[in-house]
Amino acid sequence: MALTALDPRTALVVIDLQAGIVGAPTAPHSGAEVLARTVELADAFRARDLPVVLVRVSFSPDFADVPPGRTESAHAGGQRPEGWDVIVPELAGRGDVTVTKHNWGAFHGTDLDVQLRRRGVTQIVLTGIATSIGVESTARAAHEHGYHVTLATDAMSDLDADGHHNSVTRIFPRLGETGTTAEVLELLAKTHG
Repeated sequence: MALTALDPRTALVVIDLQAGIVGAPTAPHSGAEVLARTVELADAFRARDLPVVLVRVSFSPDFADVPPGRTESAHAGGQRPEGWDVIVPELAGRGDVTVTKHNWGAFHGTDLDVQLRRRGVTQIVLTGIATSIGVESTARAAHEHGYHVTLATDAMSDLDADGHHNSVTRIFPRLGETGTTAEVLELLAKTHG
């Protein structure tokens, strides 16, 4: 579906573009490509005084806050290099809202909803890594919280291309509207000057 509208109070929500994730292998877009497109979007949102929310995933040193529960793959526990959870410098330090999560999605157990509602936000544009994990979980929760959801599909990537493709073609159209970074920027220029 083509992008149709951006609300007067739309926020950019950036998922997990942090030191330990941006450099990891991703597909179909590299972390560098996702970061460059997200920086372009963030600059455009800031220029229009629209909120930018930088979400990072982090865990306590003892990993006591890693979600419990049985899975068939390893939990997120284990040693992390110093600074792996720091927002990348290309995005950090510009007065944006920062949210720290301990789950896949950015809403559960955080103040993201409060931060958005305090700013009158009714729509979010999502970017980040990984498409089928943090981005999709956040998109699902945003939809359930009543936000209009827009997904910049070339400003996100996954651990593999199949995971990205599944989210973009099967899940996201049920949660909101999808488009490229260029399409979001064009609509932003039309609706927000």
